[in-house]
Amino acid sequence: MDRCRVQCYEYPTCPDVVKAPREEVAYVTCTYRETCIDQPDFLATIDLNPRSPYYCQMIEPVDVFWKCNKGYLNVPRSLPNGDILIANVGDPSGNAKGGFIVLDGETFELKGNWENECETPPSGYDFWFQPRHNVLISSAGMVLKRAGYGFNPDDLKKGVFGRRLNVWNLSCRTLTQCFDLGEDSLPLSVKFLHNPDAAEGYVSCALSGVVYRFYKCERDNWAVEEVIRIPAKDVTGWIMPKMPAFTLDLVISMDDKYLYLSNWLHGDIRQYELSKTCKPRLVGQVFVGGSILRGGPVTVCRDEELKCQPEPLVIKCKRVYGGPSKMQLSLDGKRLYVTNSFYSTWDKQFYPNMVKEGSVMLQIDVDTEKGGLTVNKNFLVDFGKEPNGPCLAHDIHFPSGDSTSDILA
Repeated sequence: MDRCRVQCYEYPTCPDVVKAPREEVAYVTCTYRETCIDQPDFLATIDLNPRSPYYCQMIEPVDVFWKCNKGYLNVPRSLPNGDILIANVGDPSGNAKGGFIVLDGETFELKGNWENECETPPSGYDFWFQPRHNVLISSAGMVLKRAGYGFNPDDLKKGVFGRRLNVWNLSCRTLTQCFDLGEDSLPLSVKFLHNPDAAEGYVSCALSGVVYRFYKCERDNWAVEEVIRIPAKDVTGWIMPKMPAFTLDLVISMDDKYLYLSNWLHGDIRQYELSKTCKPRLVGQVFVGGSILRGGPVTVCRDEELKCQPEPLVIKCKRVYGGPSKMQLSLDGKRLYVTNSFYSTWDKQFYPNMVKEGSVMLQIDVDTEKGGLTVNKNFLVDFGKEPNGPCLAHDIHFPSGDSTSDILA
């Protein structure tokens, strides 16, 4: 990662970022866990240039071996000084443990823990920061030695799934505020608006289906408010009588005009317009899989939003299984890329056909003027055709910078 990444763009020239050259390559993390294939995790390089003969194909796989003494590492981001901060999900035994580690931005040597040891949160997952407001905000995760085996309704109300949103003093590395977002809410994805002067952002809660807006209300004090709620669906043929949306990822366009959510269980991607940040307005929605498709084992008995169950998605003669998980948006906001694997044991539990056939990467075309989402039927990266067998794709990043990595200083 570029040591100067957080200093590359300056407001108010940031709108020029959306005019940057089109992305031509994407890096996608892939795993063989729970696929019965004994191969290491790897990083796939995907050609995104429509004029290339290798368009939406893998160019070069690179094995990834990450060594660290602290538990389960998750989200990395560059700090203003060029070092790399990585969120921690658990300890080596699989118990929940939040906090962060710091790597040297040039040598990648482990510097140690970022936070004071006595202030380590009980769990962790994602984070984002705003240097101009000297703040870092992090979300909770889940107890991997329990939830890591799959979703069990008996784990609800037992502290397995996180509930806290943490506010940190960025320069002092101290925890200043904690918000309880509700039992088993499971706040995961955290994003500030890209405008570095903006003192607000959003966090999505996977199990409750709620998106909260966090904002600075007075000097060094922050508050939260509910701005989006995706209702659970009454169902039969599933593990519980109510199916949550399970919102895994949240992405904000570089111009702060739109917010995107991926609902892994319901199967849809949503686009919200942010002209009023306290009242996001739904302007686009598209289904790319999920657990409530017509003809599947799940029957929806009561739905506050849909009149009928959506149809399965087929692209280039391939049936797409799984649900939308990790997303990445082009800098100009016109192309949204999405993979459909969340966590290998959960994949195997809810989408066994995806584990058997391999996951995919899709492209969603975005209407940036009026809002709207459309599946690009000419783009499909099929990870079921890997030389070593079908694998599961997850995070997506562009080497030239993207909407989920760049923090504008």
